[in-house]
Amino acid sequence: MNLAVRGIDSDIKWNNEGSFHKDELRDLKADFILANPPFNISDWGGERLREDARWVYGAPPVGNANTAWLQHIAHHLAPHGFAGVVLANGSMSSQQSGEGDIRKAMIEAGVVDCMVALPGQLFYSTQIPACLWILAKDRSNGLVKKTRLRDRRGEVLFIDARNLGALVDRTRRELSDQDIGKIAATYHLWRGETLDRHSRENGNPATYQDIPGFCKSATLDEIRKHSHVLTPGRYVGAAQQEDDGEAFDDKMRRLSAQWREQQKEAARLDAAIEANLAALGFPPEQAR
Repeated sequence: MNLAVRGIDSDIKWNNEGSFHKDELRDLKADFILANPPFNISDWGGERLREDARWVYGAPPVGNANTAWLQHIAHHLAPHGFAGVVLANGSMSSQQSGEGDIRKAMIEAGVVDCMVALPGQLFYSTQIPACLWILAKDRSNGLVKKTRLRDRRGEVLFIDARNLGALVDRTRRELSDQDIGKIAATYHLWRGETLDRHSRENGNPATYQDIPGFCKSATLDEIRKHSHVLTPGRYVGAAQQEDDGEAFDDKMRRLSAQWREQQKEAARLDAAIEANLAALGFPPEQAR
């Protein structure tokens, strides 16, 4: 429907039973898949699909199709294929009904390449915070556009993009081309690619590096310590604060003195309020 309303020529497959129960592309093995499936859908008929060739990492819960979408898409990837999937944030951390076990199995199998936490208010239809899963079927050293990627097995890239973008009205936020370029450049550099001239001219670095508060290349051991939760904020840490040139001891003395002055001012204001209440006929005991 999305392609049709925009006039984009495509071979659209549609049926009333849905992708899970009647897979119109049963034999498809795609190099690239982009998907924005419905979030947290509960009426996907999962009780009728307890055993299916697509559920390599575990049978999805009948009350939520998020892990079904991920496995359906992973199933249709070619041996060196990539997928980008937009899902609700809960897919990164939920432990309900076996979702945590499926996520763990996907991580340990090496199919999760990158996780991106997106800013809120990106969609017209929902205020639910969303994330981007990037899946890769082979993360050893495959070729993309004649560039040999580096071996990324045992690592997952985390990008926290929640602070990017700007509000275009009271209810909706948009990512600028520069924001999208920053996210894309970080991912491409991490997997071993060389940026094109346009990306370099937009201020993106020449090589990948962890940036506190924005991106982190985490090992499997680090992810295991977090019980296979994939929320980027757990890994990227806090952004570095700019050095204001003030020594720590000097800053502590200044702030301590400021705090004591504020305490004195608060006590003076409390006394003034008590006096005003008493003048109005409300003695301190009655006022309290």
